[in-house]
Amino acid sequence: MQNPAPIDLADWPRRQHFEHYRHVVPCTYAITVEIDVSEFVGAVRASDRRAYVAQIWAIASVVNRHDEFRITLGETGDPAVWRVVHPAFTVFHPEWETFSCLWVPYDLDFAAFHDAATATIAEYAGSTEFFPQGAPPGNTFDVSSVPWTSFTGFTLNVEGGADHVAPIFTLGRYTVREGRTLLPLAVQVHHAVADGFHTARLIEELRDLFADGTWLRG
Repeated sequence: MQNPAPIDLADWPRRQHFEHYRHVVPCTYAITVEIDVSEFVGAVRASDRRAYVAQIWAIASVVNRHDEFRITLGETGDPAVWRVVHPAFTVFHPEWETFSCLWVPYDLDFAAFHDAATATIAEYAGSTEFFPQGAPPGNTFDVSSVPWTSFTGFTLNVEGGADHVAPIFTLGRYTVREGRTLLPLAVQVHHAVADGFHTARLIEELRDLFADGTWLRG
């Protein structure tokens, strides 16, 4: 794991926003949207790919496009940017009604990521540990799934959240409306590192990626 690159605060246009939402008014926010995944669902069903793994890859791909979603805090609290971040994701164990948190290195090649993720899930399918691989590395962000229900709002209440600047994604159960398949997606963001503009751009890029199912054939 490479060290993150420090941000030069003297030249960072976001310095005042970062300091305000980090120290003066510590603030996180969450937004829940519905993503049209009709084309995605059709492409998954026509392939041998796992939908959850594909969703994780799509999210990781968009997150890695933008510095603001790869920011971390150094030991002194100063911001720095990881070159690449990796998804840490939950896997449910129905026999115990618990879950494990796994992580897989992000790979721009979807097929390679899919193979690595499915192998990791299979390896730890019988584990009752929360982190069976050990603590995730510092350059991870969280993805979880609540496939048992759809939702129109979802917020995590993170105590000490002023220090958690990585985005958190939560997926819900598909709903079908007027012939289109919709996926609930909640995104939790620290306002110190990203504003509504940045989160909206991330969501729109994710919409575009789900609308293009060609990458699932990779």
